Amino acid sequence: MEFSVGLLGILELHFGEIFCVPSAPKPKKVLALLLVYCNQIVPVADLVDELWEDQPPPSAKTTLQTYILTLRRLLQRADPAAGECLVTAGPGYMLRIPDDAFDLYSFDQLAKQGREAISQGDDAGGVILLRRALAQYRGRVLADVDTGQLLSAHTTRLEELRLTNLGLCIDAEMRLGRHQELLDELATLAAHHRFHENLHAQYMRALWRSGRRSCALDVYKRLRRSLANELGMEPAWFLQQLQSAILSNATPQNLRLPGVGKPYEPAR
Repeated sequence: MEFSVGLLGILELHFGEIFCVPSAPKPKKVLALLLVYCNQIVPVADLVDELWEDQPPPSAKTTLQTYILTLRRLLQRADPAAGECLVTAGPGYMLRIPDDAFDLYSFDQLAKQGREAISQGDDAGGVILLRRALAQYRGRVLADVDTGQLLSAHTTRLEELRLTNLGLCIDAEMRLGRHQELLDELATLAAHHRFHENLHAQYMRALWRSGRRSCALDVYKRLRRSLANELGMEPAWFLQQLQSAILSNATPQNLRLPGVGKPYEPAR
C-alpha cells in the first residue's frame, strides 16, 4: 500500500484505501503542517505557534505530544509501517512520505511540462497539460483546516501559483481563438479576485475580441472604481493602455501584459 496526499483542496491523507486525517481541528492542523513541510523537521516551537499563536497554554508541549500520539495511532491503525513514518527528530517531528504521493507534485510536473510546451510555441499542447495540472486543485487549498500564520502563508503561495499558471493557460487559449469560451470562467475569476489586475485585463481582452467592446470598458470602470475607493490606487499602466486601445478600437501589436511572453493580440 502507498500514501496519497491531497493539499490542494480539503486535507486528504490515505494509506492505501484507509483515510488517515483526524476530525478534531487541532490534530488536523498538526498533520497539515507536517505534510506541508514533509520530510523536513518541524520544530516544536513552530507547531506550538501554529496551534496557539501568541497565547499557548502552560501545557502546550504536553498537549502537542498527545496530538502527535493521536496521529501516530491513526497511521498505525492503517498499517504499522505507516505509523513508523511519523518520527521524533531532534527538536521536533517529521513525517516521511515520498514527494510523488502529493497532488502538489502532480501539479508541479504537469504545469512545468505545460509551460515548456507553450515556450516552444505549442499552445494547444501546453493548454492540455496546464488544464490537467490545474485540475489537481479541488477547491481552496487546505479548505477544511483552521490555518495559522505558517499554514496561511503556504496556502497563499499555492493559490498564487494556481493563478499564475491559470493566467498563462488563458493567454494561450486566447491565442488559439477561444476568447468566447473563456468568458464565463473569466467573469467568475474577476468577481472572486476583485483587485487582480491581470485577470481583469484578460477578461477585458476576451470581451473585446468577442465583439463586446462596451462590456470590456465596463469591466475597466468597475475595477478602477474599486481600486480607487478601497485601495486609493489607479489601475496599472497596462490596464490603462488596454482601455485606451479599446476606446480607439486600435490594433496594438506590441501591447504586453506582465509575465506574458508573446505580444498582445488585438480584437478581431
